[in-house]
Amino acid sequence: MFKKVLLGLLMFTCATSAFAASKDNSIQVKGSDTMVNLGQAWAEKYMEENPGDFVAVTGGGSGTGLSSLISGFCDIAMSSRLIKEKEIAIAKSKGIDPYEIKVALDGLAVVVNPSNPVNKLTADQLAGVFSGRISGWKELGGQDEKIVILSREVNSGTHVYFKEHILRKNDVASREEFAPGALMLSSSQAIADEVAGNPSAIGYYGMGYISKKQMPVAVAKDSASEYVEPIIENVINGRYPISRPLYVYTNGAPKELVKKFIDFALSEEGQDIVLATDFVPVKK
Repeated sequence: MFKKVLLGLLMFTCATSAFAASKDNSIQVKGSDTMVNLGQAWAEKYMEENPGDFVAVTGGGSGTGLSSLISGFCDIAMSSRLIKEKEIAIAKSKGIDPYEIKVALDGLAVVVNPSNPVNKLTADQLAGVFSGRISGWKELGGQDEKIVILSREVNSGTHVYFKEHILRKNDVASREEFAPGALMLSSSQAIADEVAGNPSAIGYYGMGYISKKQMPVAVAKDSASEYVEPIIENVINGRYPISRPLYVYTNGAPKELVKKFIDFALSEEGQDIVLATDFVPVKK
């Protein structure tokens, strides 16, 4: 009986120690759906080279990632927007010190179904479409069909960026909003899938999600400017008008395993992965 109890105690101790070790050697990364494929690609390669470490990457939106960091439920928050002042205030009230690191650049693509003849739009036309002031494709030279507006949900950094830069034209006094009939979808992939199957749809997402099933629209700042496609070269040279930095946030300057993973993301190898997933490196 004593031997059985001792054996059970040893097994429990070993299991507990193994759990503690695995917890010490693991990090949780959460946030931007735009960045989730990039984060997972980083994690896969990092764990291949560091088999003793474990990196879990999940999406949910920039707001969700930052909220998780503030609540202590993740080690790294991925965000396609800057952290807000009110989020910083909440974080500091909980003893969290958000530390910002730029890890990549992104061009935000506006996409339609490949059967749609409308392949270029100005920033004003985009604002008109997504606010609902322009409701039919015929007004833009397309078919006599109602425009189906697709947007990311309000918790998404992509949603916030598009609203501030396209609908509100960077005017802090503007209160322009998406059309009441816009469909708010939970992920960039959901928008990609809907556009692929709906000839009347228009949506937006990070250009890393573009495939042959969607057609990216060339965008001009105004009617007198050139129409520019969302490709890496045009984001690097600054010609594409809808581009943005991508960030990760940690609690204070990164240390230990968190620093090791972020250093990998910013290394030449990590930035090659940025390029391979159709984003733009911040380091060459």
